Amino acid sequence: MFILFPLLLTLRTKTCASEPSSYSFFSLCCPLLTISIRSMKTLDSNTQTISDDQNFDRASELKAFDETKAGVKGLVDAGTTTVPRIFFSPPDEFDNAADVSTLGVSIPVLDLDGIDKDPGRRRDIVHRVRQASETWGFFQVVNHGVPVSVLDEMLEGVRRFYEQDTEVKKKWYTRDGSETVVYNSNFDLYRAASANWRDTTYCNMAPRLPCPEELPEACRDIMLEYSKHITRLGRFLFELLSEALGLNPDHLNNLGCSEGLAVLYHYYPACPEPEKTLGASKHADYDFLTVLLQDNIGGLQVLFQNLWVDIPPLSGALVVNVGDLLQLISNDKFKSSQHRVLANRGGPRVSVACFFTTGLMPSTKLYGPIQELLSEEDNPPKYRETTVREYSLHYNAKGLGGTSALSDFML
Repeated sequence: MFILFPLLLTLRTKTCASEPSSYSFFSLCCPLLTISIRSMKTLDSNTQTISDDQNFDRASELKAFDETKAGVKGLVDAGTTTVPRIFFSPPDEFDNAADVSTLGVSIPVLDLDGIDKDPGRRRDIVHRVRQASETWGFFQVVNHGVPVSVLDEMLEGVRRFYEQDTEVKKKWYTRDGSETVVYNSNFDLYRAASANWRDTTYCNMAPRLPCPEELPEACRDIMLEYSKHITRLGRFLFELLSEALGLNPDHLNNLGCSEGLAVLYHYYPACPEPEKTLGASKHADYDFLTVLLQDNIGGLQVLFQNLWVDIPPLSGALVVNVGDLLQLISNDKFKSSQHRVLANRGGPRVSVACFFTTGLMPSTKLYGPIQELLSEEDNPPKYRETTVREYSLHYNAKGLGGTSALSDFML
């Protein structure tokens, strides 16, 4: 789940008498990044506009950060007490909206227990999937068939990977998206207006299942087991979504929506100044469907009716959200919603996002609005056809936090 757009930054800071401990880290490991820390000292306790642009070489600082191959966790491990300027997030237009907690709204939670044994219950769940997909673009599922022990071990495997020695992790650090395993910090680091306070590892698990030795040892076994469970659940969810569209249960699976699976596991270190950055900027997902496992830290929010609504952790639950490609083929029947992750003083937060997509895999298969859903007068096609690879490349090129990549495919 990824993010940002440029605009003039303002922030509130307090003057300090001494350099933060992060200064010595940047001086030794990332000399160019010390520029942003020096510039922060010029800000007083009032809201001010960042004006010392001559002292800020963003490109050089990004390069210096990237070349450490230690990610955001490396900054925290070095004892940083401030957020470097490359992570400063612009204000969001909806941050000052009404207090959503007073409105009593929350994303639907669907209990899948016994759904295959009771046709009436299945019809009710399909109806609720339809409502959630049309309005929220998000819902949570419980009693989904993935054992709690597997969920817990998957989260623990993520922690093992990120908390192992940096020199071991560096083996997997790359920006080559064609690799089976891609570990880095911010896939759009050099394109986004602001870096996010998180590290991510991307693993392609289907349609070609990697050999065990192609996966990081710290989470190899659980990755293979977890992927099997999520693949099975994903195919079932696509059945419910097909029925929710008024189609045969196997329609979306037959289209190939469940053919590919990418597992992204994220690590959000504790942030010393969470008000200045985001764990993940506002974005929608580029796939057909995402199934997310999150720990108990919290921070995930969905934009609903111009309000940021928390998606609180629920024990044993998985978060499901519609991706751009499902919105495209449903011709806007289902909604791919914007969401984000807040930075947090607590943590680390870990999560695992499973994307149903073939991503950058070469393919000539075209996806457009499903013919059975269209009518010339009432529901003409709204999008042009595209391949998964073309859409993925376009999404990656735009990066996160800007305008919707999906809007560029509208007729």
